[in-house]
Amino acid sequence: MPVKKTKKKKTKIPVKLLKYLEKSGVKHNILEHKTVYTAIDAANTLKRKTEEIAKSLLVKAGRDYFLVILPANKNLNFEKLKKTIGKYKDKEVKVVKIPGEKVMEKALKIKAGALSAFGNLYKIPVLVDKAITKTKKCILSAGSLNHSIEMSVKDFLKMENAFLGIFGEKKKIKKQIKAKSKKKTETK
Repeated sequence: MPVKKTKKKKTKIPVKLLKYLEKSGVKHNILEHKTVYTAIDAANTLKRKTEEIAKSLLVKAGRDYFLVILPANKNLNFEKLKKTIGKYKDKEVKVVKIPGEKVMEKALKIKAGALSAFGNLYKIPVLVDKAITKTKKCILSAGSLNHSIEMSVKDFLKMENAFLGIFGEKKKIKKQIKAKSKKKTETK
């Protein structure tokens, strides 16, 4: 019996985001690409530097949610993020965590993988790592696995009324050690 090939269904940019971008009047480009699940995948697919790709993370500090944006080449430093949120809220934050997908779906009323970089859509504050300001343009999550939004960093910061902080740290890449191959000699 022949095997049926099924096409992966492409996700669309949420209409709410398209209207939000249109209403803002900010110049932007919608980039369509193959399905990606991470910011690093987006960088590879779009053939862009990881510094230009902004990854979006939902975090919870106490009872509050925040949308955290940092370059794809950085990891989130939770201690630094606590300090940034503390400055934003004007009070100390004890615990910061990344909630699971089910919590995200319930809190923001979105499907898994549909988080965009635009916190104003969800009525939550946007915190941006200052490292992203080193590029003129960035590529942001559009709430779709097949689309991204390219726009100027300056416009994004202004549009989202983003709070800048330093909470990213350079990714630590583990080097693989090649095992020495031993040649076996057989004797008969």
